[in-house]
Amino acid sequence: MWLLLAFVAVPMIEIALFIQVGGLIGLGWTLLIVLGTAILGTYLVRAQGALALNNIRRSLSDLSDPTQPLADAAMILVAGVLLLTPGFFTDAVGFALLTPPFRIAAFKWLQRNIKVKSFTMGQGAGPQRDPRRRPARDEVIDGSYHEVEPPKQPTHTPSGWTKH
Repeated sequence: MWLLLAFVAVPMIEIALFIQVGGLIGLGWTLLIVLGTAILGTYLVRAQGALALNNIRRSLSDLSDPTQPLADAAMILVAGVLLLTPGFFTDAVGFALLTPPFRIAAFKWLQRNIKVKSFTMGQGAGPQRDPRRRPARDEVIDGSYHEVEPPKQPTHTPSGWTKH
């Protein structure tokens, strides 16, 4: 229900803001601002996205919890989508998501409202290996085999041009 409300409310807010801003500063300036925020947003998302990817790599190489860097990267991705969407409301939310204090606050809100059952890294006290699964590379399975050739059966009757 919340998603339906967002799909209805956001376009209505954008239309109202376009009418208000366009009435105050004119159509040309309104379109120029929308184009400018898209260009500026693209630049900022690229820069912040590169930093977010470096933070993810660092947390994975240090074997630390990658939840915060992954959440930052996801919020930067959402910010990019919002900044490329024409409108003043979506641009405001997109620029807010590009600021680290807003992302930290949003992450803390998400942590309070979303429950994760478990998080583990590497091998440890996880489930036992499924016997139907293929063995790992360091496991050796001894066995013998012989190839069985299926009998050849012609799919058509021989012709005068070929010998079967």
